[in-house]
Amino acid sequence: MLTFAEARHHPESEVGAETHRLAAQGVGGMVVPARFEESYYRHANLPEQLARLFRAVNPRRIDEDLLEPLTVQALTLVRGSALLDDAVQVFYRALGNAGLAAGQVQVRRPDAAYAETAQVTPPGTAALHAMKRLWAQDWAFAAVLERLDTHGSVALEARPTLLLPGSVLTAPDTP
Repeated sequence: MLTFAEARHHPESEVGAETHRLAAQGVGGMVVPARFEESYYRHANLPEQLARLFRAVNPRRIDEDLLEPLTVQALTLVRGSALLDDAVQVFYRALGNAGLAAGQVQVRRPDAAYAETAQVTPPGTAALHAMKRLWAQDWAFAAVLERLDTHGSVALEARPTLLLPGSVLTAPDTP
């Protein structure tokens, strides 16, 4: 995890173009790289559990009545899975380094307007929960249906996550 100032020295492919833009504007905050989310999914065995959950879904002939309760279960599964203790400690230290261990925090993807917010007190559990709620939104009915329609699969790629001071109003980059 990197502060925006640190992230500006990393390739855009790793941290996102918006992170570079925010760093250039002097905005405080941090980026959680996609590999952190990937690690969360892997260690919680989420890829296998989600694949089993959605195995009855036929992407060529989507049954929305079947899909809807599965997405509710997927949301619960992703929100309810735990990060490893070491990962949590790394996250808390990164929050402190970015000056986000206390106060209002906005958590969002670089490419999306949807954000979670949290009122954070040390060590930063509220920010961690907000990030997991944001990640879980990838399993909401509309998001899964969009992936099925667009890619023919429920699978998704992990993406960076931005954490900003809640008082900062930033619009995401638009493609």
